[in-house]
Amino acid sequence: MVDREKRWRGSERFEERGRPSRALMAALVLACLTLITLDYHGGADSPMEPARRVAGEVFGPIETGTTTAIRPFTAVPHWFKSRSSLNHDLATLQAENSRLKSEAATTDYDRNRLAEFEGLTAAADDLGYALVPARVVGLGSTQSFSRTVTIDAGSRAGLSPDMTVINNDGLVGRILRVTNTTATVLLIVDGESVVGGRVGESMEVGFLHGRGVLGKDGRLDLELIDDAVVPAKDDTVVTWGSDSGAPYVSGIPVGKVTSVYSSLRETSQRAVIDPYVDFASLDLVGVVVPSGTSSDRAVIEADGSLQ
Repeated sequence: MVDREKRWRGSERFEERGRPSRALMAALVLACLTLITLDYHGGADSPMEPARRVAGEVFGPIETGTTTAIRPFTAVPHWFKSRSSLNHDLATLQAENSRLKSEAATTDYDRNRLAEFEGLTAAADDLGYALVPARVVGLGSTQSFSRTVTIDAGSRAGLSPDMTVINNDGLVGRILRVTNTTATVLLIVDGESVVGGRVGESMEVGFLHGRGVLGKDGRLDLELIDDAVVPAKDDTVVTWGSDSGAPYVSGIPVGKVTSVYSSLRETSQRAVIDPYVDFASLDLVGVVVPSGTSSDRAVIEADGSLQ
């Protein structure tokens, strides 16, 4: 019991020694008030300015060094935020750049397709025929040596075999066969193709035979029925036309005469025809259909309107 009382009294004296006296606290408060009063006006004339300058010289370098040391750590969140923002901006700029490049790359293509469509509209109006527009989506097999193309319109678009196919330049060919969504077109430059033609200046008729060659060397041979007629260079040749307009309607431009020659075995005159259509770059074509044809796509009517 005595030991416990001694320990308690010792602890009490320790707490009294560790607690500042009231006199000391009063002195500290008075000193603070004095310093505040002396430094009230501040500025270079303040009595505290020398002490403040000394403190700045002592602690300033320490504060600067500490700030420099911890700046990399305090800047980490800002760095991540800035990097994320920069990555987002970079991705946006890259996407915009890709879009602009794509637009620039397809501008000529879109312009050409628009010109071809406008040409088809004008052709329908000039010729007085309704047209189903279609795109060339495939070429015929080179192994069979046939000059054919596949278009993306078929029976659902109102197409059937022996329909005339044109583009904004002139005669392309005729439909051989169709599926629900596609059709195979025999080009007039195919070696098996025969088209009735008429020389525009003299109105003389003959037969156009394909040579089976595409590109700039693709030509047609026109054999005139009247061997006394000699067509002139640059004469225009158009389709003669077929019964009921199948497989070729009349009046479609085919090409122009580039030269005339006579065969030693035959008495008739022959003319070399340069076709108006560039068969190596076929894209948009139009298939001649009866006006009012039911189709799964818009039809260009004879007056140039869309139905």
